[in-house]
Amino acid sequence: MTVTLEQLKEWMSGKEDEHIEFKEAKANYHFEKLVKYCAALANEGGGSIVLGVTDKPPRRIVGTSVFRDLERTKASLLDKLHFRIDAQELLDPAGRVAVFTAPSRSIGLPIVVDGAYWMRAGESLVPMTPDQLRRIFDEAGPDFSAEACPMAGLTDLDGRAIRSFRTRWHLKTRNEAILTMPEEQLLRDAELVSDRGVTYAALVILGTRAALGRHLAQAEVVFEYRSSEVPGPASQREEFREGFLAYYDRLWELVNLRNDRQHYQDGLFMREIPTFSEGAVREAILNAVAHRDYRHGGSVFVRQFPRRIEIVSPGGFPKGITPENIIDRQYPRNRRIADALARCGLVERAGQGADRIFESCIREGKGLPDFTNTDDFQVSLTLQGQLRDARFVRFLERVGIETQASFDTHDLLILDSVHREAPLHQEAHTRLWKLVDLGVLERVGKGRGTKYMLSRRFHAALGDEGGYTRRRGLDRETNKALLLRHIEQSRRIGSQLHQLQQVLPSLSRNQVQTLLRELKRDGRIETRGTTKAARWYPADPERNSTQ
Repeated sequence: MTVTLEQLKEWMSGKEDEHIEFKEAKANYHFEKLVKYCAALANEGGGSIVLGVTDKPPRRIVGTSVFRDLERTKASLLDKLHFRIDAQELLDPAGRVAVFTAPSRSIGLPIVVDGAYWMRAGESLVPMTPDQLRRIFDEAGPDFSAEACPMAGLTDLDGRAIRSFRTRWHLKTRNEAILTMPEEQLLRDAELVSDRGVTYAALVILGTRAALGRHLAQAEVVFEYRSSEVPGPASQREEFREGFLAYYDRLWELVNLRNDRQHYQDGLFMREIPTFSEGAVREAILNAVAHRDYRHGGSVFVRQFPRRIEIVSPGGFPKGITPENIIDRQYPRNRRIADALARCGLVERAGQGADRIFESCIREGKGLPDFTNTDDFQVSLTLQGQLRDARFVRFLERVGIETQASFDTHDLLILDSVHREAPLHQEAHTRLWKLVDLGVLERVGKGRGTKYMLSRRFHAALGDEGGYTRRRGLDRETNKALLLRHIEQSRRIGSQLHQLQQVLPSLSRNQVQTLLRELKRDGRIETRGTTKAARWYPADPERNSTQ
């Protein structure tokens, strides 16, 4: 959302509501308070907090000097809230105004800060009441996995799977009482069994094969290995229709049977990297089981090829989740299943876990997770296994060692995009300063034409100084060549500056003028006329020799 001065003045003339908040904040405003206000705005459907404007009508702009570096503030807000806040600076003759805009929270998921779900009450912030929170949680609709299966009983649960669940829960919590707790109490404490009976979550995680066949046959995972793209029967196929904990490790064993190692040179040493990362594959399978739609009759498919794995689960993305926001947004479709898996340490939280999948793919120099074939009826995730660039793997390792900095998923996505020379998402610009400050990235150019590249010192460490020089110098020489070609093609009528700006739309007016001056200094072009009437022509050697 872009806020203009006209829009601001329209807000100032209206009433303050749940979507707009004004604060004078001339010289100071605590960052933690800004965090809570952004959370409160998100909890109430999204809105803006405006700093530098009086909050009592008739409102007037008084200006503010707080949060001068908006990019840093946006990055800090992202670290604190785990979703992006837009920030703008408006310059009015009466003073500078800072506007922070929060998006609406996800359906059914209020935002928590410092242990409370904040909302606004007059000019204060207060925690939401239990009734308000219940209404928000109810937005998501009933959790199918928390419902009791009418005909299921404790005898429908597999003793081996229950023992595995008990052991994993104890290993995570170190609570000795878990080891001796009666089985039914264990399941009640885990909310897998209630007064209404055995839940569908219990069947998915702990059920016997016979029980799933009777009560939830679609809770099945099918593994296939295909040695080629040729249609027909798979080279190997196994079907799992039993509690997830009974076959979770077996699935990885099947993948690992054909998980060859790819080798690359690192200085004097030969190193290897597995085609399929255990962490990424396990996390992707966990997501498929925890977040699929169990009211859909289909099975989960895990299809392994020599250099990729496809995991397809029934039901599209949950409400509010897209491939673009999957790292930041959380919406567990089956919260009871996700919570049980978190209890036994298989997932860290009842969320998507996508960040760990992305990080693994980037750190191992493979393609990003691909959701291309996802639609309203299925989530399709492809994990590439081919090592694409061993030098980038070494680069990330060296960056971590030399900077001693911890990089989160968004930092790694930026580095991957810069390395591939792919366009950066708008949100990435709030985090670039950190990577530039650490000396990991370098800024090339200014203004709209600014680009980023991996820094010189890391190219040198990898023995690729020539690549650094080519990348840094290539753009400038290429741009000059494009300008020269256009000027030569228009030699009869000449080229005006605004036409040359259209040749290089990503560069500012000053950057284009700088390139033209360099071409003129080199004797390749000349200018005739002055000011707006000036035109550029290819250099005339005879004309220049007589001057």
